[in-house]
Amino acid sequence: MNFNGQTYRRIAAFGGVYSNHIALEAMLNDVVHRDVEAIFCLGDLGAFGPHPNKVFSLLVQGGVNVMQGNYDNSIGNHLADCQCGYTDPRDNYFAKLSYDYTYANTDAQWKWWMKSLPTEFRIRLGRYNLLMCHGSPRKMNEFLWESTTPAHFLKKLTVDYHADVILAAHTGIHSYRALPQDKHFVNVGVIGRPANDGNTNVWYTLLTADEGLDVEFIPLHYSYRALAEEMNEEKLPAEFIETVETGWWTTCLEILPAKERKRGKW
Repeated sequence: MNFNGQTYRRIAAFGGVYSNHIALEAMLNDVVHRDVEAIFCLGDLGAFGPHPNKVFSLLVQGGVNVMQGNYDNSIGNHLADCQCGYTDPRDNYFAKLSYDYTYANTDAQWKWWMKSLPTEFRIRLGRYNLLMCHGSPRKMNEFLWESTTPAHFLKKLTVDYHADVILAAHTGIHSYRALPQDKHFVNVGVIGRPANDGNTNVWYTLLTADEGLDVEFIPLHYSYRALAEEMNEEKLPAEFIETVETGWWTTCLEILPAKERKRGKW
């Protein structure tokens, strides 16, 4: 399995921008002070928030290494839906509203750009072979929830895909699992909306390889009220705005396993 030849000591990673250009700009300003050598975005650039075009130029200007998530694959290939992996009618109803808004408000040049994005990154982080994917290495929109994904399965993924460390996103909730034989699985979190924890901040991840692997989740505070105002002006669903203002998910709840849902308000 080929890695791209790049070796780093410290990187920043995040997923799910969800059109939250305000949080993205705040993250790019914050990470400057974190002594990182590279920044990686694990996909899902649109959805949920307003003005998706503002996100793409920030990513390019910020020198971020960007991969394709299911949302970006759908937008870039002009598909009918987001391939989000939901099964509940209510979840799919809101996903459709979000997808249609994002598609209609994304310029053609950025649709082509998203279509061209890679679907994974492979780097060296210290002594570790590190694989980055959106959902899982085997499926772009697979949900690897902390409570329902056993350690032996995650370990098998590291073996099957020749990686010491796997980074993913897609679920929207950050987590870290140390596995046997110095293997690791990290959900790097998202900066597009809160982690269903009652806090208005969002999260990204720092990974440092010195003697071992250090994983640090960084709470990112941004002007969420300004985002909520833009969302209201764009007539995005009130449920989305409530999540931004309260830190509690009001949609995409049925996909949550019991333990993750129990931590939330609804």
